[in-house]
Amino acid sequence: MHQLKEKFPGASASNEAWQHNKYQLKTILHHRVVQGLDHNRLCVSLEINQHTYSPALQFEIVKRADVFVVSSAQMRHFLLISEACLLINRHMRWRKVTLLGVGLLGGSLGMALRRRELAEWVHGYVRREASVRECLEVGAADRASTNLFEAVKGAELIVLCTPLAQMSGVARSALNDIAPGVLVTDVGSVKGQLVAELEPLFAGRDAMFIGSHPMAGSEKMGVSAARPDLFHNAVCVVTPTSKSPREYVSRTEDLWKSVGARTLQLTPEVHDELVARSSHLPHVLAAHLARYVLDAGRAKELSQLCANGFRDSTRIASGSPEMWRDIVMMNKEALKQALAEYQQSLKRFEMLLDHDDQRQVEAFFLSAKQLRDEWAAKCASPSPE
Repeated sequence: MHQLKEKFPGASASNEAWQHNKYQLKTILHHRVVQGLDHNRLCVSLEINQHTYSPALQFEIVKRADVFVVSSAQMRHFLLISEACLLINRHMRWRKVTLLGVGLLGGSLGMALRRRELAEWVHGYVRREASVRECLEVGAADRASTNLFEAVKGAELIVLCTPLAQMSGVARSALNDIAPGVLVTDVGSVKGQLVAELEPLFAGRDAMFIGSHPMAGSEKMGVSAARPDLFHNAVCVVTPTSKSPREYVSRTEDLWKSVGARTLQLTPEVHDELVARSSHLPHVLAAHLARYVLDAGRAKELSQLCANGFRDSTRIASGSPEMWRDIVMMNKEALKQALAEYQQSLKRFEMLLDHDDQRQVEAFFLSAKQLRDEWAAKCASPSPE
C-alpha cells in the first residue's frame, strides 16, 4: 500500500494537492464522461496517458468510473491503478452522500465524511448562491448547489440537515428524484412527529427513513461554525420503529460511528420525552434566566454584576430563536410535562428556605454537585452543547 501511495499520491488523504486534483477531475469528467446504463454508473472511454494526467488524477478517474475502454498497451498501468483503488475503497462506506441543508450540523458532518474519506462524493444542497461558495470554501462538501434534483440524484445516503420545520417540505420536494433503496436520515431534535410523517412517505418510494439525533451542537449558527470533530464522542440517538429493517438501522448507526459518535437506540416517543428534560428544558430555562436578569426594567447596575457563572448558565440562550421556536412547539407536550415537574421541584426548594432548613439546603447543593461532577467525568465530547 505504501508503494501504491507513492506512485498514486491521490490515494493519500494528507496530500495537499488532492482537492485541486479533484476539481481538475470534474472538468475532465464533464468533457470525457458519458452516461452509462443508469444514472449511478459512469462509462469512461479514454487512454490513461501518464504524460497527460497526473498520477493522482489517473487514480481518481479510475476510482470514479464503473466501465472502461482500455487499450492492451495501457492494461498493466490500468490494473496497478485499480489495485490502489481497491485498497482505498475498503474503508469507504458511501459513493455519494447528499446533505440537504449545510449549516452547523450538516457542514460538520460533511467535513467529517470528507476528512475520513468515508464517501467518494459529498453533495450539499443549499438555498442561496452565497451559501454554495461558503460550503466549498470551508470544505463542507465536494460540490454544493441550489438544485435539489442535482443534489439527490444518485445518492446512496441523504441526510436532512435543515431546520426542523423545513425538513418535511424539503423531503417532499426531493421525493420523486431519489433512487430506490436509498437511506434517508436526519439530525432533528424532535423525532415522534417527524418519523411518523417521513417513514411512510419514503417507504412509498421504496426508500427508508431512519431518524437520528446527534447530541452535538453550539449556540453558534451556520456552516462557518462547522468543525470536523463535532461528533467525536458525542451520543447520537437512532430512533427505529417496528417497521425499520435491521440492515438500514445498522447502516444508520454505522454512519454516526464512522464520524466518531456513540450510538443509542430509543423509540421516537421515548427520545422526545427524555430530550425534553435533558435539552429542551435547559434551553428554556437559560432563555428565561437571561430575560429575567437582563430585562431593561431591572436596575442598570444588575448587568454589571453578572459574571462567569451567569455567562455559563445562559450561554445556550444565544442559540437561534427560530430553531428553538420550532423545537419547543413540535415537542410541546413533553416539554410542558417537564416544566410542570421542574416547577414542583422549585416549590420544594422554596419550602426549605421557608423552614430555614440549612441541612437540607446543603444536601440539595451537595447532591447537585455530585451528580454534575459524575456526569462531567463521563462526558468526553468536544461539543459545547
